[in-house]
Amino acid sequence: MNQRDIIKNFDRVPADIVAQAAQYQPAILADVAGRRGALHGRIKALRPRMKFAGTAFTVEVRPGDNLMIHAAMALARPGDVLVIDGKGDQTSALMGTIMMTACRQLGLTAVVIDGAVRDSLEIDEMDYPVFSVGTNPNGPTKQAGGRIGHPVSVGGVTVHPGDFICGDGDGVVVVEREKIESLLPLAAHKVVAEAKRIAQIKEGKTSAPWLNESLVAAGVLQAGESL
Repeated sequence: MNQRDIIKNFDRVPADIVAQAAQYQPAILADVAGRRGALHGRIKALRPRMKFAGTAFTVEVRPGDNLMIHAAMALARPGDVLVIDGKGDQTSALMGTIMMTACRQLGLTAVVIDGAVRDSLEIDEMDYPVFSVGTNPNGPTKQAGGRIGHPVSVGGVTVHPGDFICGDGDGVVVVEREKIESLLPLAAHKVVAEAKRIAQIKEGKTSAPWLNESLVAAGVLQAGESL
């Protein structure tokens, strides 16, 4: 392990942009980002009500070892989200109540981990946002090196330090730091458009206006045909 494995300083999405983006569901942001950026569905909230938005503080660990998570907690800033590449390992938990309590005390917004956690009932009572691949009672070791502040792969998505990241009962979405601000007007427009469409459906206009054209384009119907 050397200092090159730990990058302490990196640009983050400004707090005001995080606050604006936090108004939108992860699903809305994923759609306007080109239907990409959503982590694999195996990474989900411990409880469906949990949600968060913040800036990614990335950590890479060896499976079953949380040494670098402790180091990351010492370096992360309030508003950061610990985003941990735990290699999808579920044979032992990387974090539990003690570490989650410390994260909350430090002002960290949430924890997203491609690995397992434990003490889920106590974390539920804390109401601290934790997203993981599951739980396991086994505890971790604290022996192996890793990396902090480097790009990581979590749930099949590359996450760079400082990226915008948010989650709710549907899952977790990551948007590149340089891109998130430009998506905000698109997200606002989509929210309005969806509300309008829902109102139309409630009025009885249930048929999707684009359906026939898409069926023709897919070769299901011939030009001029309709359902």
